[in-house]
Amino acid sequence: MTKHPADLPQTCLVAHAGGTGLTDLQLAQTPLRAPGEGEVLLELLRMTINPADLLLLEGRYGQKPPAPFTPGAEGVGRVLAVGAGVSGLAPGDLAMPVPTGNWRSHRVLKAPFVVPLPADADLDQAAMLKANPATALVMLEELVSLSPGDWVVMNAGNSALGQNVLRLAATMGVNIAAIVRRDSAAALPRSLGAAAVLVDDGTGPAPALPDGAQARLALDAVGGDATERLGAMVADGGTVVTYGLLSGAAPRLSAHDLVFRGLSLRGFWLADWFANTPPERIRALFARLTDHLAKGVIGARVEARFALTDLHAAVESAAREGREGKILLTGGGV
Repeated sequence: MTKHPADLPQTCLVAHAGGTGLTDLQLAQTPLRAPGEGEVLLELLRMTINPADLLLLEGRYGQKPPAPFTPGAEGVGRVLAVGAGVSGLAPGDLAMPVPTGNWRSHRVLKAPFVVPLPADADLDQAAMLKANPATALVMLEELVSLSPGDWVVMNAGNSALGQNVLRLAATMGVNIAAIVRRDSAAALPRSLGAAAVLVDDGTGPAPALPDGAQARLALDAVGGDATERLGAMVADGGTVVTYGLLSGAAPRLSAHDLVFRGLSLRGFWLADWFANTPPERIRALFARLTDHLAKGVIGARVEARFALTDLHAAVESAAREGREGKILLTGGGV
């Protein structure tokens, strides 16, 4: 039964950013209304800090929202109340908010934009469900037709997205070569079943896949010279997909690779995929990911959790080079 409005929180703690730097952040108390017809009130329990969030704070992301804006692409919450006409969601349910803007303690959303999750879902992993697992699954299944035994090479192999690529590829029988920048980062992708782990600091010749193998697909999170180094490991006619720009430099392939080897370079942005994909396909995607989550197929390492009120320290930690896992924000006292 829906709680009486008097029993609901009256205010919400919300992060506001100006887009001029990592420290251009403040927390504010704002009024919180009860859910209306067709709406759901969520209390956010976990929220992620993703590289895209940091780029937004610095004004370097592909889109610049008008300031002030609330960052936070992902999160998981508990339903506190539902409005009239809402079915499939009830107070106490765990659920994922689909829209961005989740660095806040509570939010009211239209019910179609709230995805129910298993009651026993791990909060940390559920908070990371929307971006990296979805990106990994779509890139593995929809960009190139892969068969068991094919090779895929990716840089940032120890990243949260890289971990999900490794976990999902194992269910497909696809070989993943994970590139990391330092020896200390090699253990994680190796433990997740990478067929090859290559340490490449960006100097000297590009690394090669074992036994002369070549990849059909390369996944690039870095851009710049790293894109070209990936291309060297891709078979003629293969595809290099840039989905991130960790270096801040534009991705590039050599003229030789483009003209004489027929490589293709393309970009991938999950937000664009959502915008151009029918709702039934999106629901089917999250149904599969929810099932994978329940079975422990997908997931990524968490390094630390910070209370939402410790937002500045959390962002500083997330921006630190050499981080060994995701930084999460916590709310709801958990």
